[in-house]
Amino acid sequence: MSRSRSRPVSQWLRVLPLALALEAAFLLLARLGNLELYVVETIAIALGAGIVYFVALYFLEHSPDSRRAFWLILLASVAFRLTLVPLRPTLSDDIYRYRFDGQVQAMGINPYLARPDNPRFAALAVRSIREIPGYNIRSIYPPFSELVFREAWRLVPGPAAFKSPFVLADLLVLLALAWWTRRGHARNYQLAIYGWNPLVVVEFAASGHNDALALAATVGATMLIIGPRRVVSTILLAAGVLAKAFPAVLVPLWLARLKWPRRGWPAVLAATGFAVLCAWPYRSALPSVLATFHQYETSFRDNNASVYLVLQRLTGSHAFALGLGVGLVAGLAIWAAARRLDPARAAFLLFGTILLVSPNGYPWYFTWVVPFLAIVGTSRYLVPWLMLTILQFLSYQVLIGYRILGTWHFPPLFLALTYAPFYAWLLWNAFTSRPPTIGKRIPVSAIPAAPTPPADASSG
Repeated sequence: MSRSRSRPVSQWLRVLPLALALEAAFLLLARLGNLELYVVETIAIALGAGIVYFVALYFLEHSPDSRRAFWLILLASVAFRLTLVPLRPTLSDDIYRYRFDGQVQAMGINPYLARPDNPRFAALAVRSIREIPGYNIRSIYPPFSELVFREAWRLVPGPAAFKSPFVLADLLVLLALAWWTRRGHARNYQLAIYGWNPLVVVEFAASGHNDALALAATVGATMLIIGPRRVVSTILLAAGVLAKAFPAVLVPLWLARLKWPRRGWPAVLAATGFAVLCAWPYRSALPSVLATFHQYETSFRDNNASVYLVLQRLTGSHAFALGLGVGLVAGLAIWAAARRLDPARAAFLLFGTILLVSPNGYPWYFTWVVPFLAIVGTSRYLVPWLMLTILQFLSYQVLIGYRILGTWHFPPLFLALTYAPFYAWLLWNAFTSRPPTIGKRIPVSAIPAAPTPPADASSG
Protein backbone atom coordinates (compact mmCIF):
# COMPACT_ATOMS: atom_id res chain seq x y z
CA MET A 1 0.00 0.00 0.00
CA SER A 2 1.61 3.32 -1.10
CA ARG A 3 1.86 6.21 1.31
CA SER A 4 0.03 9.35 0.11
CA ARG A 5 2.18 12.48 -0.04
CA SER A 6 0.94 15.34 2.09
CA ARG A 7 0.35 18.58 0.22
CA PRO A 8 2.30 21.61 1.55
CA VAL A 9 0.26 24.23 3.38
CA SER A 10 -0.61 27.16 1.14
CA GLN A 11 1.22 30.42 1.80
CA TRP A 12 -1.90 32.34 2.73
CA LEU A 13 -2.95 29.69 5.26
CA ARG A 14 0.47 29.88 6.90
CA VAL A 15 0.24 33.59 7.54
CA LEU A 16 -3.50 34.03 8.12
CA PRO A 17 -3.18 33.30 11.89
CA LEU A 18 -0.28 35.76 12.04
CA ALA A 19 -2.33 38.45 10.31
CA LEU A 20 -5.09 37.88 12.88
CA ALA A 21 -2.53 38.08 15.70
CA LEU A 22 -1.24 41.42 14.38
CA GLU A 23 -4.78 42.74 14.08
CA ALA A 24 -5.41 41.65 17.68
CA ALA A 25 -2.35 43.66 18.75
CA PHE A 26 -3.58 46.77 16.97
CA LEU A 27 -7.05 46.30 18.43
CA LEU A 28 -5.47 46.23 21.90
CA LEU A 29 -3.69 49.51 21.15
CA ALA A 30 -6.94 51.01 19.90
CA ARG A 31 -8.67 49.83 23.08
CA LEU A 32 -6.04 51.57 25.24
CA GLY A 33 -7.03 54.87 23.61
CA ASN A 34 -4.63 57.39 25.10
CA LEU A 35 -1.35 55.56 24.51
CA GLU A 36 0.59 58.19 26.47
CA LEU A 37 -1.17 56.98 29.63
CA TYR A 38 -0.28 53.34 28.90
CA VAL A 39 3.31 53.57 27.70
CA VAL A 40 4.43 50.28 29.25
CA GLU A 41 1.47 48.41 27.78
CA THR A 42 2.01 50.09 24.40
CA ILE A 43 5.67 49.07 24.30
CA ALA A 44 4.86 45.49 25.34
CA ILE A 45 2.13 45.12 22.70
CA ALA A 46 4.32 46.65 19.99
CA LEU A 47 7.28 44.39 20.80
CA GLY A 48 4.96 41.38 20.74
CA ALA A 49 3.62 42.53 17.37
CA GLY A 50 7.22 42.78 16.19
CA ILE A 51 7.82 39.12 16.98
CA VAL A 52 4.70 38.12 15.03
CA TYR A 53 5.88 40.37 12.17
CA PHE A 54 9.21 38.55 11.88
CA VAL A 55 7.59 35.13 11.99
CA ALA A 56 5.22 36.20 9.21
CA LEU A 57 8.11 37.44 7.07
CA TYR A 58 9.96 34.16 7.57
CA PHE A 59 6.96 32.06 6.52
CA LEU A 60 6.27 34.31 3.53
CA GLU A 61 9.84 34.18 2.29
CA HIS A 62 10.17 30.43 2.72
CA SER A 63 7.01 29.41 0.85
CA PRO A 64 5.96 29.73 -2.79
CA ASP A 65 4.08 32.96 -3.49
CA SER A 66 0.37 32.81 -4.22
CA ARG A 67 -2.22 35.33 -5.34
CA ARG A 68 -4.37 34.71 -2.27
CA ALA A 69 -1.43 35.49 -0.01
CA PHE A 70 -0.80 38.73 -1.92
CA TRP A 71 -4.37 39.89 -1.38
CA LEU A 72 -4.29 38.79 2.25
CA ILE A 73 -1.15 40.87 2.85
CA LEU A 74 -2.63 43.91 1.12
CA LEU A 75 -6.07 43.78 2.75
CA ALA A 76 -4.62 43.05 6.19
CA SER A 77 -2.27 46.04 5.80
CA VAL A 78 -5.25 48.30 5.14
CA ALA A 79 -7.18 46.77 8.06
CA PHE A 80 -4.31 47.41 10.46
CA ARG A 81 -4.30 51.08 9.54
CA LEU A 82 -8.07 51.49 9.71
CA THR A 83 -7.97 50.02 13.22
CA LEU A 84 -5.73 52.82 14.51
CA VAL A 85 -6.91 55.77 12.41
CA PRO A 86 -9.70 56.77 14.87
CA LEU A 87 -7.15 57.18 17.69
CA ARG A 88 -6.34 60.71 18.79
CA PRO A 89 -2.54 61.17 18.45
CA THR A 90 -0.95 60.87 21.90
CA LEU A 91 2.51 59.32 21.47
CA SER A 92 3.60 62.48 19.69
CA ASP A 93 2.36 66.08 19.71
CA ASP A 94 3.56 66.87 16.18
CA ILE A 95 0.02 66.84 14.81
CA TYR A 96 -0.77 69.88 16.99
CA ARG A 97 2.06 71.84 15.38
CA TYR A 98 0.76 70.85 11.95
CA ARG A 99 -2.69 72.11 12.96
CA PHE A 100 -1.29 75.36 14.33
CA ASP A 101 0.55 76.03 11.08
CA GLY A 102 -2.61 75.27 9.12
CA GLN A 103 -4.75 77.48 11.32
CA VAL A 104 -2.50 80.56 11.13
CA GLN A 105 -2.45 80.21 7.34
CA ALA A 106 -6.25 80.28 7.40
CA MET A 107 -5.85 83.61 9.21
CA GLY A 108 -3.66 84.90 6.37
CA ILE A 109 -0.43 84.64 8.38
CA ASN A 110 2.82 83.19 7.06
CA PRO A 111 3.64 80.13 9.28
CA TYR A 112 7.36 80.81 8.88
CA LEU A 113 6.80 84.11 10.71
CA ALA A 114 4.50 82.78 13.45
CA ARG A 115 5.53 81.46 16.86
CA PRO A 116 2.90 79.60 18.91
CA ASP A 117 3.97 81.40 22.11
CA ASN A 118 3.00 84.77 20.63
CA PRO A 119 0.15 86.09 22.86
CA ARG A 120 -2.01 86.79 19.82
CA PHE A 121 -2.30 83.03 19.28
CA ALA A 122 -3.26 82.08 22.83
CA ALA A 123 -6.90 81.57 21.90
CA LEU A 124 -5.95 79.13 19.11
CA ALA A 125 -4.53 76.44 21.36
CA VAL A 126 -6.74 73.39 21.75
CA ARG A 127 -4.25 72.33 24.42
CA SER A 128 -1.53 74.28 26.20
CA ILE A 129 0.71 76.28 23.89
CA ARG A 130 3.71 74.73 25.65
CA GLU A 131 2.56 71.29 24.56
CA ILE A 132 2.92 72.28 20.90
CA PRO A 133 6.37 71.10 19.70
CA GLY A 134 8.71 74.03 19.16
CA TYR A 135 6.23 76.45 20.73
CA ASN A 136 8.92 79.17 20.84
CA ILE A 137 10.23 78.53 17.30
CA ARG A 138 8.83 79.50 13.93
CA SER A 139 7.88 76.63 11.64
CA ILE A 140 10.62 74.59 9.97
CA TYR A 141 8.42 72.33 7.86
CA PRO A 142 9.10 72.65 4.11
CA PRO A 143 6.59 74.44 1.81
CA PHE A 144 4.78 71.40 0.38
CA SER A 145 3.99 70.19 3.90
CA GLU A 146 2.76 73.67 4.81
CA LEU A 147 0.41 73.66 1.83
CA VAL A 148 -0.97 70.31 2.97
CA PHE A 149 -1.39 71.64 6.53
CA ARG A 150 -3.33 74.61 5.16
CA GLU A 151 -5.73 72.47 3.16
CA ALA A 152 -6.09 69.89 5.94
CA TRP A 153 -7.12 72.64 8.37
CA ARG A 154 -9.70 73.85 5.88
CA LEU A 155 -11.15 70.38 5.24
CA VAL A 156 -10.48 68.17 8.31
CA PRO A 157 -9.44 70.33 11.29
CA GLY A 158 -10.05 67.79 14.10
CA PRO A 159 -6.92 66.19 15.68
CA ALA A 160 -7.79 62.66 14.51
CA ALA A 161 -9.17 63.73 11.14
CA PHE A 162 -6.11 65.94 10.51
CA LYS A 163 -4.14 62.71 10.06
CA SER A 164 -6.04 61.98 6.83
CA PRO A 165 -3.50 63.34 4.30
CA PHE A 166 -0.66 61.43 5.94
CA VAL A 167 -2.62 58.20 6.25
CA LEU A 168 -3.53 58.52 2.56
CA ALA A 169 0.14 59.06 1.70
CA ASP A 170 1.03 55.93 3.66
CA LEU A 171 -1.62 54.00 1.73
CA LEU A 172 -0.16 55.33 -1.53
CA VAL A 173 3.22 53.85 -0.55
CA LEU A 174 1.48 50.55 0.20
CA LEU A 175 -0.34 50.58 -3.16
CA ALA A 176 2.86 51.47 -5.02
CA LEU A 177 4.63 48.51 -3.42
CA ALA A 178 1.65 46.28 -4.24
CA TRP A 179 1.83 47.38 -7.88
CA TRP A 180 5.59 46.74 -7.83
CA THR A 181 4.95 43.23 -6.49
CA ARG A 182 2.23 42.37 -9.00
CA ARG A 183 4.50 43.54 -11.81
CA GLY A 184 6.89 40.78 -10.82
CA HIS A 185 9.60 43.02 -9.37
CA ALA A 186 9.18 41.70 -5.83
CA ARG A 187 7.85 38.83 -3.79
CA ASN A 188 4.97 38.81 -1.33
CA TYR A 189 7.20 39.03 1.73
CA GLN A 190 8.62 42.31 0.41
CA LEU A 191 5.14 43.85 0.39
CA ALA A 192 4.66 42.65 3.98
CA ILE A 193 7.95 44.28 5.01
CA TYR A 194 6.22 47.63 4.69
CA GLY A 195 2.54 46.78 5.00
CA TRP A 196 2.84 44.79 8.23
CA ASN A 197 5.61 46.75 9.96
CA PRO A 198 4.23 47.76 13.39
CA LEU A 199 6.25 50.99 13.57
CA VAL A 200 4.98 52.15 10.17
CA VAL A 201 1.37 51.36 11.12
CA VAL A 202 1.55 53.14 14.50
CA GLU A 203 3.48 56.22 13.38
CA PHE A 204 1.25 56.98 10.40
CA ALA A 205 -2.18 55.57 11.27
CA ALA A 206 -2.12 56.40 15.00
CA SER A 207 0.22 59.42 15.21
CA GLY A 208 -0.23 60.89 11.73
CA HIS A 209 3.35 61.98 11.03
CA ASN A 210 3.91 63.96 7.86
CA ASP A 211 6.96 61.83 6.96
CA ALA A 212 4.51 59.74 4.95
CA LEU A 213 4.21 62.59 2.43
CA ALA A 214 7.94 62.54 1.72
CA LEU A 215 7.99 58.75 1.56
CA ALA A 216 5.09 58.57 -0.89
CA ALA A 217 6.77 61.07 -3.22
CA THR A 218 10.23 59.49 -2.92
CA VAL A 219 8.99 55.92 -3.43
CA GLY A 220 7.17 57.07 -6.56
CA ALA A 221 10.27 58.88 -7.79
CA THR A 222 12.40 55.78 -7.15
CA MET A 223 10.10 53.53 -9.15
CA LEU A 224 9.86 55.94 -12.08
CA ILE A 225 13.50 57.05 -12.43
CA ILE A 226 14.48 53.63 -13.78
CA GLY A 227 11.94 53.99 -16.60
CA PRO A 228 11.12 56.60 -19.24
CA ARG A 229 9.16 58.92 -16.91
CA ARG A 230 12.15 60.85 -15.62
CA VAL A 231 10.45 64.25 -15.63
CA VAL A 232 7.65 62.98 -13.40
CA SER A 233 10.20 61.17 -11.22
CA THR A 234 12.23 64.34 -10.69
CA ILE A 235 9.11 66.36 -9.84
CA LEU A 236 8.17 63.69 -7.29
CA LEU A 237 11.63 63.83 -5.76
CA ALA A 238 11.25 67.61 -5.46
CA ALA A 239 7.88 67.05 -3.76
CA GLY A 240 9.57 64.69 -1.30
CA VAL A 241 12.23 67.26 -0.46
CA LEU A 242 9.56 69.94 -0.07
CA ALA A 243 7.57 67.69 2.27
CA LYS A 244 10.47 66.78 4.54
CA ALA A 245 14.06 67.60 3.72
CA PHE A 246 15.74 64.19 4.07
CA PRO A 247 15.23 63.07 0.42
CA ALA A 248 17.48 65.98 -0.64
CA VAL A 249 20.47 63.64 -0.27
CA LEU A 250 19.21 61.80 -3.39
CA VAL A 251 19.40 64.90 -5.61
CA PRO A 252 23.02 64.26 -6.77
CA LEU A 253 22.09 60.71 -7.79
CA TRP A 254 19.05 61.94 -9.74
CA LEU A 255 21.15 64.53 -11.56
CA ALA A 256 23.71 61.86 -12.41
CA ARG A 257 21.00 59.54 -13.76
CA LEU A 258 19.58 62.40 -15.82
CA LYS A 259 23.14 63.05 -17.13
CA TRP A 260 22.70 66.66 -16.19
CA PRO A 261 23.88 69.26 -17.26
CA ARG A 262 24.42 67.65 -20.70
CA ARG A 263 20.90 66.24 -20.61
CA GLY A 264 17.89 66.22 -18.34
CA TRP A 265 17.06 69.92 -18.55
CA PRO A 266 13.28 69.37 -18.93
CA ALA A 267 13.20 67.33 -15.72
CA VAL A 268 15.35 69.81 -13.78
CA LEU A 269 13.36 72.82 -14.97
CA ALA A 270 10.03 71.14 -14.21
CA ALA A 271 11.16 70.23 -10.69
CA THR A 272 12.50 73.74 -10.14
CA GLY A 273 9.24 75.25 -11.31
CA PHE A 274 7.29 72.99 -8.96
CA ALA A 275 9.53 74.05 -6.06
CA VAL A 276 9.04 77.74 -6.86
CA LEU A 277 5.25 77.31 -7.00
CA CYS A 278 5.25 75.63 -3.57
CA ALA A 279 7.56 78.18 -1.96
CA TRP A 280 6.08 81.33 -3.55
CA PRO A 281 3.26 81.87 -1.00
CA TYR A 282 5.88 81.94 1.80
CA ARG A 283 8.54 84.08 0.10
CA SER A 284 8.28 86.91 2.64
CA ALA A 285 9.88 84.68 5.30
CA LEU A 286 12.97 83.83 3.23
CA PRO A 287 15.35 86.19 5.12
CA SER A 288 14.54 84.50 8.46
CA VAL A 289 14.77 80.84 7.38
CA LEU A 290 18.44 80.32 8.34
CA ALA A 291 17.92 81.87 11.76
CA THR A 292 14.94 79.60 12.39
CA PHE A 293 16.92 76.50 11.43
CA HIS A 294 19.74 77.55 13.73
CA GLN A 295 17.31 77.99 16.61
CA TYR A 296 15.77 74.59 15.94
CA GLU A 297 19.17 72.89 15.68
CA THR A 298 20.21 74.47 18.99
CA SER A 299 17.00 73.48 20.78
CA PHE A 300 16.51 69.92 19.51
CA ARG A 301 19.37 67.46 19.93
CA ASP A 302 20.32 64.30 21.87
CA ASN A 303 16.87 62.81 21.25
CA ASN A 304 17.29 59.04 21.02
CA ALA A 305 20.56 59.49 19.09
CA SER A 306 23.22 56.79 18.69
CA VAL A 307 26.47 57.49 16.79
CA TYR A 308 26.07 61.24 17.22
CA LEU A 309 25.73 60.81 20.98
CA VAL A 310 28.89 58.69 21.18
CA LEU A 311 30.90 61.22 19.14
CA GLN A 312 29.55 64.14 21.14
CA ARG A 313 30.40 62.50 24.46
CA LEU A 314 33.89 61.48 23.31
CA THR A 315 34.83 64.90 21.94
CA GLY A 316 32.63 67.15 24.03
CA SER A 317 31.78 69.01 20.84
CA HIS A 318 28.36 69.16 19.25
CA ALA A 319 29.82 70.91 16.21
CA PHE A 320 32.35 68.11 15.61
CA ALA A 321 29.80 65.32 15.99
CA LEU A 322 27.30 67.10 13.75
CA GLY A 323 29.92 68.09 11.18
CA LEU A 324 31.31 64.57 10.93
CA GLY A 325 27.81 63.21 10.35
CA VAL A 326 27.02 65.82 7.69
CA GLY A 327 30.35 65.15 5.98
CA LEU A 328 29.75 61.39 5.97
CA VAL A 329 26.26 61.74 4.46
CA ALA A 330 27.47 64.25 1.87
CA GLY A 331 30.36 61.98 0.89
CA LEU A 332 28.06 58.98 0.51
CA ALA A 333 25.62 61.05 -1.58
CA ILE A 334 28.41 62.04 -3.97
CA TRP A 335 29.74 58.47 -4.08
CA ALA A 336 26.26 57.09 -4.83
CA ALA A 337 25.90 59.60 -7.66
CA ALA A 338 29.32 58.78 -9.08
CA ARG A 339 28.52 55.06 -9.02
CA ARG A 340 24.94 55.64 -10.18
CA LEU A 341 23.68 53.26 -7.57
CA ASP A 342 20.32 51.61 -7.78
CA PRO A 343 17.94 54.33 -6.43
CA ALA A 344 16.30 52.14 -3.77
CA ARG A 345 19.64 50.89 -2.46
CA ALA A 346 20.99 54.43 -2.43
CA ALA A 347 17.93 55.65 -0.52
CA PHE A 348 18.34 52.89 2.07
CA LEU A 349 22.07 53.62 2.44
CA LEU A 350 21.70 57.39 2.72
CA PHE A 351 18.57 57.52 4.87
CA GLY A 352 19.97 54.83 7.15
CA THR A 353 23.21 56.77 7.59
CA ILE A 354 21.28 59.94 8.42
CA LEU A 355 19.35 58.06 11.12
CA LEU A 356 22.53 56.80 12.76
CA VAL A 357 24.52 60.06 12.77
CA SER A 358 21.65 62.49 13.41
CA PRO A 359 21.37 64.35 16.74
CA ASN A 360 17.70 63.32 16.74
CA GLY A 361 16.47 59.77 16.16
CA TYR A 362 12.75 60.00 16.81
CA PRO A 363 10.94 56.67 16.30
CA TRP A 364 8.97 57.85 13.27
CA TYR A 365 12.21 58.80 11.48
CA PHE A 366 13.01 55.08 11.22
CA THR A 367 10.06 54.56 8.91
CA TRP A 368 12.20 56.24 6.23
CA VAL A 369 14.15 53.08 5.44
CA VAL A 370 11.29 50.56 5.48
CA PRO A 371 9.80 51.01 1.96
CA PHE A 372 13.27 50.92 0.41
CA LEU A 373 14.14 47.79 2.33
CA ALA A 374 10.94 46.37 0.87
CA ILE A 375 11.93 47.34 -2.67
CA VAL A 376 15.49 46.02 -2.31
CA GLY A 377 14.38 42.92 -0.44
CA THR A 378 17.82 41.27 -0.70
CA SER A 379 20.31 42.56 1.81
CA ARG A 380 22.25 41.00 4.64
CA TYR A 381 21.37 44.14 6.61
CA LEU A 382 17.62 43.69 6.18
CA VAL A 383 16.98 41.82 9.44
CA PRO A 384 18.98 44.12 11.78
CA TRP A 385 17.35 47.21 10.28
CA LEU A 386 13.86 45.80 10.58
CA MET A 387 14.68 44.76 14.15
CA LEU A 388 15.76 48.32 14.88
CA THR A 389 12.41 49.65 13.68
CA ILE A 390 10.68 47.42 16.24
CA LEU A 391 13.10 48.30 19.05
CA GLN A 392 12.36 51.99 18.47
CA PHE A 393 9.19 51.51 20.51
CA LEU A 394 11.46 51.31 23.58
CA SER A 395 12.28 54.99 23.14
CA TYR A 396 8.71 55.89 24.09
CA GLN A 397 9.64 55.19 27.71
CA VAL A 398 10.76 58.84 27.70
CA LEU A 399 7.06 59.76 28.01
CA ILE A 400 6.87 58.18 31.47
CA GLY A 401 9.36 60.58 33.03
CA TYR A 402 8.03 63.46 30.98
CA ARG A 403 4.48 62.94 32.19
CA ILE A 404 5.39 62.40 35.85
CA LEU A 405 8.38 64.70 36.37
CA GLY A 406 8.34 66.93 33.31
CA THR A 407 11.84 65.74 32.31
CA TRP A 408 12.71 64.72 28.75
CA HIS A 409 15.56 62.26 29.14
CA PHE A 410 16.59 59.06 27.35
CA PRO A 411 18.24 56.77 29.94
CA PRO A 412 21.45 55.03 28.77
CA LEU A 413 19.94 51.63 29.59
CA PHE A 414 17.08 52.08 27.14
CA LEU A 415 19.40 53.53 24.51
CA ALA A 416 21.53 50.40 24.87
CA LEU A 417 18.50 48.12 24.65
CA THR A 418 17.41 49.94 21.50
CA TYR A 419 20.70 50.13 19.63
CA ALA A 420 23.09 47.50 21.03
CA PRO A 421 21.38 44.49 19.33
CA PHE A 422 21.39 46.38 16.03
CA TYR A 423 25.07 47.33 16.10
CA ALA A 424 26.04 43.88 17.38
CA TRP A 425 24.24 42.31 14.43
CA LEU A 426 25.93 44.68 11.99
CA LEU A 427 29.34 43.74 13.41
CA TRP A 428 28.46 40.04 13.20
CA ASN A 429 27.51 40.48 9.55
CA ALA A 430 30.69 42.41 8.85
CA PHE A 431 32.97 39.64 10.15
CA THR A 432 31.08 36.58 8.94
CA SER A 433 29.85 35.35 5.61
CA ARG A 434 26.64 33.98 7.05
CA PRO A 435 23.72 34.73 4.70
CA PRO A 436 20.69 36.60 6.07
CA THR A 437 17.68 34.66 7.33
CA ILE A 438 15.25 36.94 5.55
CA GLY A 439 15.95 38.65 2.28
CA LYS A 440 18.30 36.07 0.77
CA ARG A 441 19.15 36.96 -2.83
CA ILE A 442 16.69 34.81 -4.79
CA PRO A 443 15.56 36.03 -8.23
CA VAL A 444 11.79 36.18 -8.50
CA SER A 445 11.95 34.02 -11.60
CA ALA A 446 13.70 31.29 -9.61
CA ILE A 447 10.94 30.93 -7.02
CA PRO A 448 9.32 27.54 -7.56
CA ALA A 449 5.64 27.54 -8.38
CA ALA A 450 3.25 26.06 -5.89
CA PRO A 451 2.40 22.42 -6.63
CA THR A 452 -0.78 22.03 -8.67
CA PRO A 453 -3.57 20.84 -6.32
CA PRO A 454 -6.17 18.28 -7.25
CA ALA A 455 -9.15 19.59 -9.17
CA ASP A 456 -11.40 19.55 -6.12
CA ALA A 457 -8.97 21.43 -3.85
CA SER A 458 -8.75 25.18 -3.35
CA SER A 459 -5.76 27.04 -4.77
CA GLY A 460 -3.18 28.66 -2.49
